[in-house]
Amino acid sequence: MGTLASELAPVAAVRPEPRVYADANIPNGVVQFMRDRLRWDVFFVMEHKELRRARDIEHYRLARQLARTLITLDHDYEDDRIFPPGEGAGVIVLSAPDERWLRRLLARVDEELFRVSGAPPLPIERRKLRWNPDGPEDSFA
Repeated sequence: MGTLASELAPVAAVRPEPRVYADANIPNGVVQFMRDRLRWDVFFVMEHKELRRARDIEHYRLARQLARTLITLDHDYEDDRIFPPGEGAGVIVLSAPDERWLRRLLARVDEELFRVSGAPPLPIERRKLRWNPDGPEDSFA
């Protein structure tokens, strides 16, 4: 028997909307965009006082426990020595000059990754992607 999160993860992953973990550097307006416009199920760190100052590795592990793809602007997650892909639920590292571009990138992520017909609940489990205005890069580490 695992933790509550690990036991419920397979059940929760059946939901049709993408399940993401937005770390502390994602702007509030972008989180609202993910929820309202993209209809994603977003766990936002800044809404949980006990997690706001948690270390990156704690967020990485919690995203896995909650079966959520980690969305971040923090390029530290690209280091496979600290954040081994095999131990993660998937990471998308975004690079954009402003919130407008972040929204555009996330709309592309939604269309090209999460809403693809037959995509599994965690389409990038155990992988990392970098998304910038030119598109995605897979396995960049």
